[in-house]
Amino acid sequence: MPEVAAADVERVFRAEHGRAVAVLARVFGDLDIAEEAVQEAFAEAVRRWPAAGRPAAPAGWIITTARNRAIDRLRREASRADRHAQAALLHARDEPVEEGPVRDERLRLIFTCCHPALAAPARVALTLRLLGGLTTAEIARAFLVPEPTMAQRVVRAKAKIRDAGIPYRVPDEADLPDRLPGVLAVVYLIFTEGHTASAGERLVRADLCAEAIRLGRVLAELMPDEPEVLGLLALMLLSESRRATRTTRGGDLVLLADQDRGRWDRALVAEGQDLVRRCLRRNQPGPYQVQAAIAAVHSDAPAAADTDWRQIVALYDQLLAIEPTPVVALNRAVAVAEVEGPEAALALVDALALDRFHRFHAVRADLLRRLGRDDDARDAYEAALARTDNAAERRFLLGRRDALG
Repeated sequence: MPEVAAADVERVFRAEHGRAVAVLARVFGDLDIAEEAVQEAFAEAVRRWPAAGRPAAPAGWIITTARNRAIDRLRREASRADRHAQAALLHARDEPVEEGPVRDERLRLIFTCCHPALAAPARVALTLRLLGGLTTAEIARAFLVPEPTMAQRVVRAKAKIRDAGIPYRVPDEADLPDRLPGVLAVVYLIFTEGHTASAGERLVRADLCAEAIRLGRVLAELMPDEPEVLGLLALMLLSESRRATRTTRGGDLVLLADQDRGRWDRALVAEGQDLVRRCLRRNQPGPYQVQAAIAAVHSDAPAAADTDWRQIVALYDQLLAIEPTPVVALNRAVAVAEVEGPEAALALVDALALDRFHRFHAVRADLLRRLGRDDDARDAYEAALARTDNAAERRFLLGRRDALG
């Protein structure tokens, strides 16, 4: 297969995998059948597109091919008195047009995967696997757990849906708020993987960022009175506004302090800040709203030196009270370094149990470097390098390490 064709199929996979799985899940009422059928369709695309050319509507081709392959396989299995296959065929034949409060296919499947019968980590992991286009390894990195552990979570979640008979259906209006935290976590993790990819040559995966923001906008239209929905959308927009300045033309990482703020997307900044103000008026703070407020403080500063770090530390204090996680504490320590100095921040960082997280070691290395502890900083950079597979981050860390001499 020519290299260009392989890249083309990969782009379609990243862009359309989630929607194809969502459509097929509705058609067959079964997540396993849907995912397997879509995988088979993409495998067929790899075989056929190089010779036949890319179809005019690649997403439609994938969905149609997946549906036909699944029906053929189910017919063979149904002829052997497989009741599960017979039920899936019946579901596919009826294909009812389902109306309800959530009409976006991918968002409907997110709400389905976030059923309360599933444990919270399993809900998020399964949805990222089916809809986010993320590999099991990428999801494992996002959760800071080993890949086999994450693979088991995904398998168990799908088995739970099958064995408990959880239907693929639109949740009732009354069910939406209870499932919202898991849905927001999924959307944010899709954005996070796009904002800083866990692996690959590029720092950013713009396709995932765009999909997460699209889902965030759909959620905001669906639930305009939920402040955390608005907070998440604001956080993503303010973060996305800086994308053009986060890397050089050659793809090298540029720190926030060194970015050309004149090139930030002012339309996204204005929209994000407006959403933050709407959240503040509601006075119902949640973790996404506080993170959005932190991003808004950064966007207010015309230059890095003008950043109100004391306000950012105060917001991190509030966030830590709401969401007392080691990652939040690490981010707070970065802000503390700007207010109280690197020594105070290092004491906070050294108290955290985040050895698997490459950014923990990168932050620690920078603080040690600023304190003149070059040998310790070099070791910390090595630890960070051993824990990231993103080429842009690796080049940055290598440059910092080598600059120590």
